[in-house]
Amino acid sequence: MQQHIGPEYSGPLGILQALADGTKLLLKEDLLPSRENIRLFRVGPSIAVISILLSYVVISSGYHLVLADLSIGVFLWIAISSIVPIGLLMSGYGSNNKYSFLGGLRAAAQLISYEISLTICVLAISLHVIHWNMNFFFSFLEKR
Repeated sequence: MQQHIGPEYSGPLGILQALADGTKLLLKEDLLPSRENIRLFRVGPSIAVISILLSYVVISSGYHLVLADLSIGVFLWIAISSIVPIGLLMSGYGSNNKYSFLGGLRAAAQLISYEISLTICVLAISLHVIHWNMNFFFSFLEKR
């Protein structure tokens, strides 16, 4: 597929391969469809990427290393990650090509189907944890 030297041959221990691939990605020509809706075509992928990056705000990296300590962290994470299919639909529709639009619809449907099962699992665990906390709270009140 790609005519380049493998990572084991480029530089010491293949370290230079990542630098070469990053440079190649930055220098690639940006091809745009001729009859596109420029706003939707540009904003769609950025909405998807920004919502994925925003979802890392609620994930703690350590006990004292939390970007935002929110009491609704799991639910905010689900809400932010559910914005990604909108970005996929926007970019597929913005290309003004029926095959790209169908690809965007397929990708959005796939993400929505994954999010439904993920949300059910996360909500079940959250309700179970809330139940544990309520039992702890009531047992603490009975001891007093």
